[in-house]
Amino acid sequence: MRTFTLIWFGQLVSTIGSYMTSFALTLWAWQATGSATALALVGFFYELPQIPVSLVAGIIVDRFHRKYLMMLGDVIAALSTLILLLLHLTNHLLLWHLYLAAALSGGFGQIQKLAYATSIATLVPSKHYTRANSMNSVVHYGSIILAPAIAGLLYPAMGLLGILVIDLMTFGVGILTLLCSHIPQPSPEKNISSEPVGKFPQFWQATTFGIHYIWKYPHLRRLLIITALFWFFHDLGSAIDDPMILARSGSSAQDLGAIATAAGIGGVLGAIILSVWGGPQRRLTGLFLGFIGAGLAKTVFGLGQNLRVWFPTQVCSSLNFPLLGSSEKALWMEAINPALQGRVFAANSLVLQGVSTLATVIAGPLAEYVFEPAVQSSAIARAVGPMLGTQAGAGIALMYVLTSLGLVLVGIRGYSWLPQWPEKTTKYMS
Repeated sequence: MRTFTLIWFGQLVSTIGSYMTSFALTLWAWQATGSATALALVGFFYELPQIPVSLVAGIIVDRFHRKYLMMLGDVIAALSTLILLLLHLTNHLLLWHLYLAAALSGGFGQIQKLAYATSIATLVPSKHYTRANSMNSVVHYGSIILAPAIAGLLYPAMGLLGILVIDLMTFGVGILTLLCSHIPQPSPEKNISSEPVGKFPQFWQATTFGIHYIWKYPHLRRLLIITALFWFFHDLGSAIDDPMILARSGSSAQDLGAIATAAGIGGVLGAIILSVWGGPQRRLTGLFLGFIGAGLAKTVFGLGQNLRVWFPTQVCSSLNFPLLGSSEKALWMEAINPALQGRVFAANSLVLQGVSTLATVIAGPLAEYVFEPAVQSSAIARAVGPMLGTQAGAGIALMYVLTSLGLVLVGIRGYSWLPQWPEKTTKYMS
């Protein structure tokens, strides 16, 4: 675990710096425009290039040295930050510059994340897959807690300029730890990872290899379907949780911020526990228990109407995500040869991104035009009113509770549909 821990530390420092910059740029953009749509578009342009990049990211990761691809991602992000810094220094920084920087970071970041994920199997033994992935959860959830706190403290004194300089320094730490680390490159699979891609038919075959590979094996196919269903229900609820909180709390920014903090606390605690424990021996158990635990906590969250309920249930909900996420990744790592992981993981990511996009697109209209008006009808109001109330936001809460119960049902169904995993008989599917 020594080499992995060194790289993990560099990515933790670098991610904190990136989250600090995101926080500072959000403040700068809000002060410059006062537009919520303008801020939302930054996230849109970050996510948009990741879908087409995922089509070729797997081929790239399986063909080129993963260490250098990870370094390239950090270098591109650092260059984007440097350009923003120079534009800010010369008073030429505009909103569209943020969109362009977000698109570059999102596209190259997708390749970097894939290279990092596929390197774990060559850095740590299989018994530590769950532990390694849980440590990666600390990077995300820890940054959620630390970055806004540090940036919020420093921004009034240092401004955007100071935050961007700190971010550049953290990129240096990330790149330096990669330079000092040896990441073994898996041997290419004969006739699979070395096929020519100069002509379109061969290129298309290489691009679709991952999804064909998953569909070939019933266990992989079922795992993909079950996780896709989980994330569909999750993202359907996640897209409406902020409006639900704001509608039921009188537009309280303090409540919204407190719940974000609770999510970070729960995620870090869950990741630390899992890192020390190492996770359950049967990873399917960890996956489905995580599904059910998250769904139950979110159900209570949706029934709540104030911070006294929301804060502890958000902590409990986030506790489950390192367990379910690490268990899922460990299952894929155990089943897929490292030489093929780039394309197979990219196919998995592409499906989940598509599901997430669909859920996000339909969530708003469903909440606004179906569930909110439905709760105002007398029959439904009598049924759900005692639990959810009938005031503004009650319809959104009803939808949120139903999506949360969907997570529980997916976990229960998973136990019966995917009762075994062939990891004890063979390490890799063949």
